[in-house]
Amino acid sequence: MAPKKHKSRGPQGRNRRDTPKADSIGGSGAAGATKGAFWLYGFHAARAALANPARIIRKGVLTPRAASEIGRDMRPNLPLETADPEAIAKLLPFGSVHQGIALLCEPLPERDLEETLSRLPPGKRLVAVLDQITDPHNEGAILRSAAAFGVSAVVVQDRHAPPESGALAKAASGALDIVPRIAVVNIARTLDDLGKMDFWRIALAGDASAPLREVAREGDIAIVLGAEGTGVRRLVRETCDAGAFIPMSGAMESLNVSNAAAIALYELSALGGRLK
Repeated sequence: MAPKKHKSRGPQGRNRRDTPKADSIGGSGAAGATKGAFWLYGFHAARAALANPARIIRKGVLTPRAASEIGRDMRPNLPLETADPEAIAKLLPFGSVHQGIALLCEPLPERDLEETLSRLPPGKRLVAVLDQITDPHNEGAILRSAAAFGVSAVVVQDRHAPPESGALAKAASGALDIVPRIAVVNIARTLDDLGKMDFWRIALAGDASAPLREVAREGDIAIVLGAEGTGVRRLVRETCDAGAFIPMSGAMESLNVSNAAAIALYELSALGGRLK
């Protein structure tokens, strides 16, 4: 049976639960935005979004200084508005570090996991599977590490992952528009499908019996990372081929999941010859 196709599927509120309106500054460019549109902010996130042809951007709101710095990266015919930093801040979650730029964006189009992986040469593909990691800052940091270490795709569960948002994009420092992020309905079923594609599936868990370096092998690898506190769920873990831990001194019991992901992705990339 052929592996099933999986497709990916957001905005954060301010210091309260309401969402800033997409057209809070002017109406130019906002009329065509969908309800899922969100404000993406910060230079790294904005530059990556502007460079990604798949990212639909409805308009930009910039300070004069930011406009001069990012001018050459700006898309032709993109509606732009000039505003002071305080006006831009009112569009965003409280305390957002926007660096003078905010882009009104649509969520990225859904992507198919099998199709995405088929475009890459087999044998050196690395997939990070996030089992119900819901904090956008943790996922953003993982996406950033995934971009740094050549990860082929990051898989999340559609109903137990943060939506696309400015907070996620800012934490990812541009990686949201670089690494394919694919949302699936069922993580265990997706791991079954990856197994049929000859991926070696490893669950990262503190109580595993072997260190990651010993469990890793050549070929395509899927590394599964679980939520803080609960870790990888039992059914998901049982779907994997092996479990592994990151060796640490006794001074610390565990690592934040994004830190553990960075170490694991570096280790797997280096061992598999994926780093150039």
